[in-house]
Amino acid sequence: MKLDAENTIPLYQQLKDVIKNAIIEQSYKQGEKIPTEIELSERYGVSRITVRKAINELSEEGFLVKKQGKGTFVKSKKLYRKIEHLVSFSDACEENSMKPFAVVLSKQVVFLDKSTAESFNMPLGTKMIEIKRLRKADTVPIMLEINYFEYEKFQFLLEENLESSLYQLLEEKYNIVINATKDTYLDVIKADTKLSNLLEIGCGEPIFSVHAQVYDREDERVHFAKEYIVCERYRYALTDYYIDKSK
Repeated sequence: MKLDAENTIPLYQQLKDVIKNAIIEQSYKQGEKIPTEIELSERYGVSRITVRKAINELSEEGFLVKKQGKGTFVKSKKLYRKIEHLVSFSDACEENSMKPFAVVLSKQVVFLDKSTAESFNMPLGTKMIEIKRLRKADTVPIMLEINYFEYEKFQFLLEENLESSLYQLLEEKYNIVINATKDTYLDVIKADTKLSNLLEIGCGEPIFSVHAQVYDREDERVHFAKEYIVCERYRYALTDYYIDKSK
């Protein structure tokens, strides 16, 4: 496809519109690498200077992002979610006009190792149900979610389909309503090879590492969680806080 050199619209603007429409129509998907400057130059019959100008403006407008040494990618839409964890991933996706997906990677009975037990102040060797899920928004991988439930209380989860909202399942089928989180903390780490492959990002890219304990309205612990979240595709919203200086 060649651009129209006789058109009054500048060539860079024509190319910019072609790429932007491809992003909007999802011919180029979120997080996908677009063709190189040379490939775009040959495909559309324009100079690399023209291509570079179109790419630069699309980057400034938030459609593309350049990654040093890797190329230019369609910028992923960030998912906004409150850090308190009371809003489920599925609800957060819907609030952001995105479709949630859950891919169950494993569902098994485990005995807590030393590291996990210490992280959540649990006895070493406690029998738990471990559920690993890859969470996606609009088919784009956002996080690896690892939830631990006490085996004696939640063994029914081994028989459930967990490819949709877990919190909705607990509330609607078992009358377990999530009401609070405690001891939540967040670190930033670098993605190792396993996480980078799973989340479809580069090795070494920043990842939010979140630990949280989740409770129901009877103040009984429902589960504790580890989450590994792609920073580029996610933004936490902090609760507004005001200091009362009148006291």
